[in-house]
Amino acid sequence: MKHTVKDWFVATRFWSFPVSAMPVIATTAFLLWKGFEIKWLCAVLALVGNVLFHAGGNVLSDWWDYRKGVDNEKAYAIPQLVFHQFEPAEYLRFSGILFAAAVCIGLILTLLTGWQLLIIGVLGALLAASYSFFKFRALGDIFVFVCFGILPVIGTSFVAAGQIDWTSLVLSIPLGIFTIGVLHDNNTVDIKSDRDAGIRTLPMYFGEKASVKIYIAYMIIPFIAVICCCIMKCLPYCALACLLSAPLALGNVKAASAYFNKGREAMIGLDQKTAQLHMIFSILLTAGLVVASFV
Repeated sequence: MKHTVKDWFVATRFWSFPVSAMPVIATTAFLLWKGFEIKWLCAVLALVGNVLFHAGGNVLSDWWDYRKGVDNEKAYAIPQLVFHQFEPAEYLRFSGILFAAAVCIGLILTLLTGWQLLIIGVLGALLAASYSFFKFRALGDIFVFVCFGILPVIGTSFVAAGQIDWTSLVLSIPLGIFTIGVLHDNNTVDIKSDRDAGIRTLPMYFGEKASVKIYIAYMIIPFIAVICCCIMKCLPYCALACLLSAPLALGNVKAASAYFNKGREAMIGLDQKTAQLHMIFSILLTAGLVVASFV
């Protein structure tokens, strides 16, 4: 079966890319505010490489989910593999190509910066390739916080500024928690089908009602974190521009709260809306950091 470029792009679950792109962009803006001289070529390569790793991880994860029976006709999130729009071998090859491209960019960045980047890169690659192992054992939330909150911030700091500025990790809290929210919603929706497939996720331990409340907390905590960081002067007050995205977060809270009347159906689609919130929140946060760097 022939596939268009659009088909391949959809297979990467492109709507989730803000969770891998925005940490790199926001960290670069943070470093600019801190007064570092930015290596722009390295920052751009880090952005592309991180997104490619994310895309490869998404495709490989879908391949594993299909093989393990997690994605099936009874699941809410049904990928193209279930309907045989793609064959499993095509997904596996595609993930390999994406990972190979990301590794090539990583090697180029290593040559441009230093061998220390290999430590971060190898750890990130291993985690990206083993995501399903973590997800099937209720460790997915920890995984995404490390891979989309901590590692991209540290890696971007190293390649863009030439050194790791540990204070940049304050960005890991809001951005990492929003990313966990994307996964948490997806796992909450799929509690029944995941249980039938024999895997374990955190929402299965907490139960549906508690998981919905946890998701609501994930929509609020990032805003509180930024406010606290500004008060403690870890972030400039211009970073409070991210509060303009609060109506989107409240919309997600309202939609999730409908669970208590409508049931699990209310949570469907909130993973994509959370990724969109992540993007808008991060863009506003980045804009605030850039403005602060010139004030």
